[in-house]
Amino acid sequence: MELNDARTQRTRPHLPPPRAPFHLPTWVTAPRPEAAPGIYRQHHTPHDPEAAEQASTPAGPLLLRAALNLLAAWLVFIYGRGLALSGLGLLGLGSLSEIPTILVALAVNLLIIVGVIRVFGYMGRWREVGRRFLLPLLSHTVTEVPPAPEAAPVVDVWAELRPVGDAVRRLEGEPVGDVDYVRLHQAWRTVGSDPVAWREFAAQVEARGGAACAHPSEQRDLPGGRAARHDLLVRQVRLGTAQDVPKNPVAHRNAGFALDPRVLGTSLLAVGPAGTGKTAALARPVAEALCLQALAGAACAVVVGASDADLGPDDWYDVVIAPGDPAAPYGLDLYGAAPHSDEAAARLADALLPDELAPRAESARAAMQQVVGPYRAAYGRYPGVRTLRALLAGDAEGWAELGEQVQKSGRRAEFEADLQQRERMHGRADDPGALLADRLALLDRPALAAGFSGGPDAKPAFAMRALEHPLRVRVKLPERSHPEAARILSRLLLGQFTQAAADRRDRELFAGMVLDDATAAVDAQAIRGIQRLRGANAGVVLLLRTLSDLPEALRAPLFGAVGNRMAFPGIAPWDGRLFSEAWGTHLVRETAVTHVPDTSGGTVRRAGRLVRKALSGTTAQTESVTTRDVERHRWSPSDLAHALPSGHAVVSLTSVTGEQVPPLLVDLRH
Repeated sequence: MELNDARTQRTRPHLPPPRAPFHLPTWVTAPRPEAAPGIYRQHHTPHDPEAAEQASTPAGPLLLRAALNLLAAWLVFIYGRGLALSGLGLLGLGSLSEIPTILVALAVNLLIIVGVIRVFGYMGRWREVGRRFLLPLLSHTVTEVPPAPEAAPVVDVWAELRPVGDAVRRLEGEPVGDVDYVRLHQAWRTVGSDPVAWREFAAQVEARGGAACAHPSEQRDLPGGRAARHDLLVRQVRLGTAQDVPKNPVAHRNAGFALDPRVLGTSLLAVGPAGTGKTAALARPVAEALCLQALAGAACAVVVGASDADLGPDDWYDVVIAPGDPAAPYGLDLYGAAPHSDEAAARLADALLPDELAPRAESARAAMQQVVGPYRAAYGRYPGVRTLRALLAGDAEGWAELGEQVQKSGRRAEFEADLQQRERMHGRADDPGALLADRLALLDRPALAAGFSGGPDAKPAFAMRALEHPLRVRVKLPERSHPEAARILSRLLLGQFTQAAADRRDRELFAGMVLDDATAAVDAQAIRGIQRLRGANAGVVLLLRTLSDLPEALRAPLFGAVGNRMAFPGIAPWDGRLFSEAWGTHLVRETAVTHVPDTSGGTVRRAGRLVRKALSGTTAQTESVTTRDVERHRWSPSDLAHALPSGHAVVSLTSVTGEQVPPLLVDLRH
């Protein structure tokens, strides 16, 4: 099988590549040819079909075939010329004068030469032999003095910023990194024709040089260095190398494999058991890329995972939220600072209910809206966890106080129906408020109280509505100490992200979310939200251990909602079946060889076969070869489950413009 070569490669640890000293002109002028999605463009050599075909033919057989055809051509020319001239002599050529005879002979020779060259030159591939061997040989034998090498052209890397004036000269005299270069050009493009912004930009560059227009954190690179290879000029992160195997498209073989916003904008689903490298080879490099792009003013990043997940140090992020950790500086706004109370209440209700309680989702949303809406109208803010829990449970004192405050706000008539409906449902067996109150009790724990908005000791709360700014957010879920609360928060964060990213007025920044374990976060509402991200310059990266953790009704819609699908080694065959069906089939040329006993010939041949069978014990057979095109799965469930080498993955891509790349076998180790 074609995977054997990849399987036998020596396994190497996933170590960060050594970073060469950065030279800005070299980096800016590096070739970046246009390429299909998924190809790392920096220093990429586009596929040349002719060169590939030449390289696929060994030199020895090629030269031997050319020599044999040359010999055959010479013999045909000699004997064919003699026969042709003899035939013309019989037709009366000798009766002509000398000059016509010579002209006719030359014409015959020319026709024979042209015919011989066309026939035997084609069979012997003389043109390819000339390109591969004769032309290089002739170029080396030229005795002329080689010309002096031309000096490399001087490239003005700051040409776009020259209109700023003399302030640009400071940039030429100090070291400027790739983050600074991209950030300054990003800021210059936002200036446009505004004269006030133009003067502010020029003053910043003159005063601060490469640190002008810096990120609010004042960081100009990620602390501690980078573990992946990035090209911020085209916003790519290199994850590995597409393998040179027949299953991979020819243009991708041996090319670097990379992700960028035009691919991540259709979202990515990765499935693989624990220990197969999903976090180290995918989640961390993508999080690193989004953080770098945020420092360059081109993206905002939300990275969600367990507290012990290796998703980068806290110094990478501007906001670190760790419910249950007293040292965490920030909390989480459970309502995402949503401008509409019904929207915030519905999203919180969806997050509180697990999949098995989904049939009660509609009534639960209505119950939550009947509490959150009046409370915000009365107090001008959303209720905290403990207050909300008491109101949903039907606390008499809390309801009386809420009624008085709504009356004072002058909006009693607007919310009268909601308040009465909630009061009628209190104490009934089918009251969804009691169910929501029980679920909220999982968040209303002393260790988690300070991590959410609304409490007296609440920390500064991050709201998902801040996605219009180049923020870097890390959320550490308490999966060990409060596993069910972690599941609720993961659902809430994904729902808030999809809603906030789609509702942004300014979509200039790419909004990316990395969810290290999306098992509990995916529900029907989240899938619908992911579908809306494709046109909002946003995307999510979802990592799952197995699709079996999801309800069966959600698996096919999830595959349809994401544009990129990635399978890691060791997935279950039933998971592989979904990938195989999503990737479809293609035509494969199949050769079948059949052997049947030879019954041809007369008495003599049959007697000979009987003697042969008596002496050797074998029966003479005839061989029949049949070639046909048949449809086969690009990757079968068995291949995905059992044939993927360690450190590899199979990934298919779709860009936001609709370009598709068939599944690629990628080595994620280098």
